[in-house]
Amino acid sequence: MTARIVRSQFLSLREMQFAEAARALGVPTRRIIFRHLLPNAVGPIVVAFTLGIANNIVLEAFVSFLGFGFQPPTYSWGSTLSGAQGAIIQGNWWWITFPGLAVVATVLCINFIGDGLRDALDPKIIR
Repeated sequence: MTARIVRSQFLSLREMQFAEAARALGVPTRRIIFRHLLPNAVGPIVVAFTLGIANNIVLEAFVSFLGFGFQPPTYSWGSTLSGAQGAIIQGNWWWITFPGLAVVATVLCINFIGDGLRDALDPKIIR
C-alpha cells in the first residue's frame, strides 16, 4: 500500500511545472528526484508509514486477544485483555479498561506524531 502511495505521488509530481522546468533546464534526473520530487512526497509517505505502525499495533492486540499471538510467558495488550474477560464479571472493570486505554492512547499518539511530521515536512505549507 505504501508503495502505491509513493508511486502515485511521484507520478503526479513528475508532471508538475517545477519538474518540467527542471527537465527543460537540463538538470539531471537524479537531482530532480532527490531535490524536487522527494521533498514534496515525504508528507504522504510519513503519514502512510505511521498509519501502518498504528494498524500493526491494533492488529497484534487483536490477534493476541483471540489467542493466536504471543503465548502466556510473553505478555501483550491483547493477551492481557483476553485474560481480563473473566475478571470483568467479578466487578474488576479496571483489568480490561486500562490495557484497552493504553492501546487507544498509543495508537492515537502515533497518529498524532505522523500528522505532526507531515506538517513539519510538507514544503507546501507557508510558515
